[in-house]
Amino acid sequence: MKKPLIILIALLSTVMACNTGTKQPKEEKKLVASNVPNVVTADIEEGIKANIAKKVEEGGGYFHIATEEEELRLKLVRVHTEYLSNLGPRRHFACVDLADISGDVYDVDFFLAGDPGNMTVTETTLHKLNGKPFYTWKQRKDKTWYRMPLENATTDLLGVIEGEDSFEFHYEVTLPEITGPAKMWLPMPQTDRFQTVELQSLAAPVSHRILNEKQYGNSIIYMELSPEHSGKKVDLVYDVQRKEKNPYIEEADPTRYLNANILMPIGDRFEALADSIIGEKRSEGAIMQARALYDYVIDNMRYIKAGKYGTGDAVYACDALTGNCTEFHSLFISLARSAGIPSRFAVGASIPSDRDEGGIDGYHCWAVFYAEGKWWPVDISEANKYTA
Repeated sequence: MKKPLIILIALLSTVMACNTGTKQPKEEKKLVASNVPNVVTADIEEGIKANIAKKVEEGGGYFHIATEEEELRLKLVRVHTEYLSNLGPRRHFACVDLADISGDVYDVDFFLAGDPGNMTVTETTLHKLNGKPFYTWKQRKDKTWYRMPLENATTDLLGVIEGEDSFEFHYEVTLPEITGPAKMWLPMPQTDRFQTVELQSLAAPVSHRILNEKQYGNSIIYMELSPEHSGKKVDLVYDVQRKEKNPYIEEADPTRYLNANILMPIGDRFEALADSIIGEKRSEGAIMQARALYDYVIDNMRYIKAGKYGTGDAVYACDALTGNCTEFHSLFISLARSAGIPSRFAVGASIPSDRDEGGIDGYHCWAVFYAEGKWWPVDISEANKYTA
């Protein structure tokens, strides 16, 4: 059974049926719906951050949660934007990582009520400790969710999908204000040995061309726009068949992924740092060397969306030791290439395996390195979510 998933750049409203138990006249239903403001994931993110900030101020610099054993004193690490959801009129869900003064990291589930700019938390639950769940979520046939004890949970509920998966993928772009002639390039997901992607439909305010880039095999949708297209939407629907990904063989020459570029330099400080990290593992082969670099990045970098994050600048990542997935993997790639290990970026969307539908706000990236005749995918920033 195919599962619809939606990725949106600017506008998202996922509304699920809410049964109040009483029937309303049709006219009243329309009036109620028209008075409910539209909610995007950024509104929910702002709402949960504001609620946490208020509690931190009231709690002397900490967000307090009382358990049966102790009083936790927590600070915000990150909001999981991929799990932000509008559950229905004025009902929302957020998943947040909070770190205790002991160093433990808790995944905390929040339910909120209210409109953008005026949301309040109605329920707070500790979901995971250092990546280990206390419970999981399961969806009913009516699309509502309930907590399931771990002992009753299957592998797919624990975030593991084995074998194959399929879903419908919506990608929606709301065009910004355009003041003159403009051009837009939209990358298209590619079919490879681990996924088959078919474009089912494309709706746009102007005609388009599909450009094929030869060196890396990418395809890009190209459009020419003008001011009257401001605020219009581009909507794409893909049918996706996914297979579980493993290390793989590729005929292309891996040595081209040893070169530096403007954002990921090699040599100098990166070579010196890579040498110090690898140390005695220099004689143990590329896989063990890459693992040492992986461990260095995950042990030293913090996932914080602050400063110049999201640019993939390895120099900034090396200095600040903070950022999002692009900083984590640009640093890894610069270190790996400086150590003679071919490495490259992969960019796409992170599809939560424990949700059958919903929205994803933004992109995700990871790295792939070459060793022992195969390409090995690694996702350091995602792994960072499950470590203290």
